[in-house]
Amino acid sequence: MNLNKKSQRVLSCGAAACALLLVAGCKGMTQPGERAARKQLAAETETYRPEYNTPTLPFLTTNSPLSDFVTYAMFNHPEVAANYYDWAASVERITIERSRPDPKLTFETFIGGTITSIMPGLMTDIPGPGKLAARARVATAESEGKYFTFKSSLLQTAYGVKKAYYQLHFLDEKIRVNQQTLQLLSDLEQIARAQNETGKGTLQDILKTQIEADKLTAEIANLADSRRLLMAQFKAALGMTAQDSNPPVPGEFVSTELDLTDDKLFDTALAQNLQLKGMEAEIRRAEASLQVARKERVPDFSVGGEVDVKAAPVMWNPQLSMTLPVWRDKIAAEIAEAQENKRSAEARFTAGQISLAVDFAEKAYSYREANRNLTVLDSRLLPRARQSLDVTRAAYLSGRLEFLDVIDAERVLLDLQLERVQAQMQREISLAELSLIISGATPTQTPMAARAAASTAPQRKTSKPGGM
Repeated sequence: MNLNKKSQRVLSCGAAACALLLVAGCKGMTQPGERAARKQLAAETETYRPEYNTPTLPFLTTNSPLSDFVTYAMFNHPEVAANYYDWAASVERITIERSRPDPKLTFETFIGGTITSIMPGLMTDIPGPGKLAARARVATAESEGKYFTFKSSLLQTAYGVKKAYYQLHFLDEKIRVNQQTLQLLSDLEQIARAQNETGKGTLQDILKTQIEADKLTAEIANLADSRRLLMAQFKAALGMTAQDSNPPVPGEFVSTELDLTDDKLFDTALAQNLQLKGMEAEIRRAEASLQVARKERVPDFSVGGEVDVKAAPVMWNPQLSMTLPVWRDKIAAEIAEAQENKRSAEARFTAGQISLAVDFAEKAYSYREANRNLTVLDSRLLPRARQSLDVTRAAYLSGRLEFLDVIDAERVLLDLQLERVQAQMQREISLAELSLIISGATPTQTPMAARAAASTAPQRKTSKPGGM
């Protein structure tokens, strides 16, 4: 073999090696949806998981505002984190789906007693025109759905914290009302004893107050015991594990402010509700899947070549292959499947709109009902019940009424006070649920709200509910 032939072989091998190095450093062409998704992911990551670490959580005390507890839950709750990582993974899936298949290094040789031919080569598959872009659109729509799931979990977490907080707060209110009533019964027992000593009352009157007091004491104990369950729910809403110590509870009552007089409020809910946005993304995914199915009619290609480095002169062996999409029934089935999936997604979206309308009407009614009950209780029923108790007690002291009438008046007042506490809790939870239905972004007063396209209703501080 002369030097010229050796040089040709060396050059051929070098060209093949350069081709391999070039391919190894290749990058695919990004799609518009991919670029937008990565930009969105970078913005959310900067706030939610800067450098893939949990940001510094607020230090919670009884003096901390409710918004600090909401922020703590958003950054700490594992379900939110799981949805975030699912979304981040789906963004990477876009790149995978739009990328061309990896090239293949081939090697062929002929051996007939001696090696007569050595043919290294390179092959690559080329999907049919438009297939990669269509698959990228499917992955992009799936990523959008994951994004809305992540954002929705933020709102759900905020709602979970508020609901658990309201339940704890109004449980304490119930205990307070019962304790005040227990003190009232103690005063009535002293009155009954005094009446009994003067011969105006009976021992039965004293026993009735003691029976009522014992029943109320047991009720207070049951309420106090139920606080453990509510504290466990509050702790879980913050994303704390069983090994964590119980968190403090905000000492200052905070109510969700929402203007329910706005006639366009339901239209806002339809436009911003994250669950509906996720369903819309599912429709887009189904439409993109339909395009992918239709592209199956287009053949795929494989191109490449081999070089015989042992031949003199060097011989090139180009190769080209093409798939034959001849199974028309399979292609038709894939298209039909995609069409049915699209119809299913559209039906789910319509069902979601119907469900949203029902939920909105139900929570709005619950809010209005609680407001009406509070108005009647504060303006008429509770003042009259207190007046009735005072009048009945005075009439008993003068001997005009039985002690049983006093106990009945006390029961009425207690029931009305507990109804007021229940109406307040119903009002606050209904407002929180309506805010969840309407809102299309993370709650305000949190670091994540700055990047949201919309915000939830702001919060306002109110005085503690009135007692007896």
